[in-house]
Amino acid sequence: MVRRRIGAGRARELAACGSLPEALQALAATPYGRGRLPGLTLSAAQHQIADTILWDLRVLAGWLPEGGVRLLRALAGWFELANVEELLQAMAGRPADAEFTLGALATAWPRLRQAASPAGLRPVLAASAWGDPGGETAEAVLQGMRSRWAARVAAAGEPARSWAAGAEALLLAGQRFPPGREAHEAGTVPPLASAAPGMLGPATAGAVTLDELGRRLPARARWVLAGISSPDDLWRAEAAWWTKVERDGFRLLRTSGFDSGPVLGAVAVMATDAWRVRAALEIAARGGGPLEVYDAVV
Repeated sequence: MVRRRIGAGRARELAACGSLPEALQALAATPYGRGRLPGLTLSAAQHQIADTILWDLRVLAGWLPEGGVRLLRALAGWFELANVEELLQAMAGRPADAEFTLGALATAWPRLRQAASPAGLRPVLAASAWGDPGGETAEAVLQGMRSRWAARVAAAGEPARSWAAGAEALLLAGQRFPPGREAHEAGTVPPLASAAPGMLGPATAGAVTLDELGRRLPARARWVLAGISSPDDLWRAEAAWWTKVERDGFRLLRTSGFDSGPVLGAVAVMATDAWRVRAALEIAARGGGPLEVYDAVV
């Protein structure tokens, strides 16, 4: 499965295409072309790329013992989260993307789909491995699920624990210090109304600048904001996060033990490839350049 990824070089070629239709035509000849690509919108094409990875995970789950399936179900939580996000969009009367079909990798989605309101999602989540999100609003449901997903992934041990902590730190930084805010506006950001996500600890709740947040993060998450002092540079932190995930993934693939390491590594490498291709399509949709932007991102 990992050998079927298109890799950084071919993804860059997609980014160099002069239009989205041109890029989709080229992508159709790759494993990401499992469904119909030409003619899709950018959002629909990016959804199909993610769906290709989910299909691979479902196939992989069929080869694994129960312990491996539990790991994949935890990792596939991203797709269930995305489904809930789209469901909440529909509840609010806004356009929503198609749902992902999780099959045996679903944690609670078939039941969540039946909810008629954000409040109706809470008891279903509470009765599942997702746990109680701590609130009934759409924001509380999503924040609770994201925090719980990070904890479920972290349970796989290192390096997944560092990935999850870094991802939570990025999410918190993006929520507290959105791009456009001055880097050192001390005292202008109110403390979080609730505690910071569980893996980061309560010390991060009082941070009023991005620099201070970085210093208050626990060691397992501090790496992701290293060298980042401005909210406008958080995209660099996200790129660094993916770089670490891919590097760790390749290292896990080279291990030879009878544990979950190679499976975790394969998922990490395939997910990074999909992220890179999705970014390439977005650059192509904007006219295919400048490629320096794509290179900086990925």
